[in-house]
Amino acid sequence: METLLIEPGPVTTVTLNRPQVRNAFNETLIADLTAWAGSVPADGSVRVVVLRGAGASFCAGADLQWMSKMAGYTRDENVADATAAATMFLALDNLPVPVIGRVHGAALGGGAGLAAVCDVVVSADDAVFGFTEVVLGILPAMISPYVVRKIGVSAAREWCLSGARFKAPQAFAMGLVHEVVAGDRLDLAVDRYVQQFMKAAPSAIAATKALLRDVAGRVPAEVLGRTVDAIATQRVSPEGQEGMRAFLEKRPPAWHQ
Repeated sequence: METLLIEPGPVTTVTLNRPQVRNAFNETLIADLTAWAGSVPADGSVRVVVLRGAGASFCAGADLQWMSKMAGYTRDENVADATAAATMFLALDNLPVPVIGRVHGAALGGGAGLAAVCDVVVSADDAVFGFTEVVLGILPAMISPYVVRKIGVSAAREWCLSGARFKAPQAFAMGLVHEVVAGDRLDLAVDRYVQQFMKAAPSAIAATKALLRDVAGRVPAEVLGRTVDAIATQRVSPEGQEGMRAFLEKRPPAWHQ
């Protein structure tokens, strides 16, 4: 793909590859990420995805040339453009595997939105974040469902309404980032998460991601049937059966690596 470097395998690494513009979004990057996300198989052959940026930054938001074109769009053209971006975030959110964001440099605007979509984010201690859209007179619209889900309404109001930039420790405090390390220890920290995810059953991870999306923000009584169905289905699944047998027999399960 033109704007992505893909290292396939059980641990798939996806590198945003527009370093000359700090991996800022344009139509091609959005299309490439959407197409790649749609190609990830649900058969357990991909166990973990690591999302990272080439060069000096993770993702600095919107490309200036793309924004200059947007400035002349009609409302219908803006609807089409925004739909493409919203579809990309949804496709990434729906991936059936854990997504680890490896953040360095800047994660601004849509780049901070990418961090919000990731299941786990490991950040360099000098990385800079920001939901900066309002400073440009626009909205963090397509990323807002993931941002609110990740950091809560209170923090979202503070940072999305101000558009202020903030450092990795603040991102950690609000829950956008899960671990902050020195830049030269990013890969070690990512690998720790990779190894832990590799211990889990692929089908259990996929089902758990879907379950967490469904139960978020709802009271327990509303989702009782959903939770009962989820555990009953997984218990009788091949991996559920294998996992319980392995536990009882005191041996590693078949998927353990």
